[in-house]
Amino acid sequence: MIASLMMYARPETDAALERYWAHIRAALAGRGIDAPVALSNSADAFAVWTDPELVLSQTCGMPYRTQLHDKVTLVGTPDFGVTGCPPGYYRSAIVVRAGDDRAALADFASARFIYNQTLSQSGFAAIHAAARTAGFWFQDRSQSHGHVNSARAVAEGRADIAALDAVTWRLIRQFEPCATQLRVLAWTEPTPGLPYITARGRDGSAIFDAVAEAMAALSEPDRAALGLKGMVAIPSRDYLAVPNPPPADV
Repeated sequence: MIASLMMYARPETDAALERYWAHIRAALAGRGIDAPVALSNSADAFAVWTDPELVLSQTCGMPYRTQLHDKVTLVGTPDFGVTGCPPGYYRSAIVVRAGDDRAALADFASARFIYNQTLSQSGFAAIHAAARTAGFWFQDRSQSHGHVNSARAVAEGRADIAALDAVTWRLIRQFEPCATQLRVLAWTEPTPGLPYITARGRDGSAIFDAVAEAMAALSEPDRAALGLKGMVAIPSRDYLAVPNPPPADV
């Protein structure tokens, strides 16, 4: 068995995340579902997501719709209470340096764009849709391998613009000194948030109920630390309806 909740994990919230997992394990056990004692948050993401013994993990909307939707069971979507979004949805903060006076996304057409990875809804696909709407796509692109890395690169002048998952941006503002050197230029359109998944053939409804029970059992400080508001049942079709950047733009 394997489980992972790596997507928003940070050292500052690891203790709360461990307690959350303990609540989930207890709720799963109450439904006759075994789960590993510890989360495998350092394991390769795709190895976890495609493991036939996967009990629970969180993925991103883009890998779910492009590579995983027919290989896993969709459990549900945690709601992080993202401002400007329906429950369970999120968006990206398009960030630039605080001292950069360019006012509109189109003003950054020739800028240095940095992204966490091309298979990211929040870091790549969301800003791709916004930029194409503004009539361009970045030609100067580089990969950072993480939202925090992207934020630091923009703050330090190694890049000019990045798109950051709104929940991650909330954590960056809370814990990363570089946040004071950044400002939000714009927000992308809301899309379904990062879903919880389990292995194909598992009872997604029972796991949904167990996770919802675990969320309700969290202490108020732990719930606040993790930003959790509840569970939402967003249909798979809503994830699959989000457009992907064409291969020529990746």
